[in-house]
Amino acid sequence: MTSSHNGWNEYSKLVLEQLEALAVGIEAVRSDMQEMRQEIVIMKAKEDKVTELRVWKEKIDDVTSPTQLKNLVDEVQALREFKTKAITIFMVVQTMVGVILAWNTIL
Repeated sequence: MTSSHNGWNEYSKLVLEQLEALAVGIEAVRSDMQEMRQEIVIMKAKEDKVTELRVWKEKIDDVTSPTQLKNLVDEVQALREFKTKAITIFMVVQTMVGVILAWNTIL
């Protein structure tokens, strides 16, 4: 009876070792699953941002195209340059008129 009891002890130790090894493996799988869940959450957040950008681009494309936007920016820049030139010319002409009027009053 002691030899069969001794065999049972060895078998139970072997079973316990295997169960412990399986428990460690299960914990590793759980840890990996948790990391994957976190990565999925991050990917979903990025996907939401991409979706928002896609919707925004579609709305912008309904209003204007990228080439039209570039042309508009170029036109605005040209108008700013024209405004600067016009104001400068106006100031020069006003200064000349002032100098001429001052000259006439002095003479």
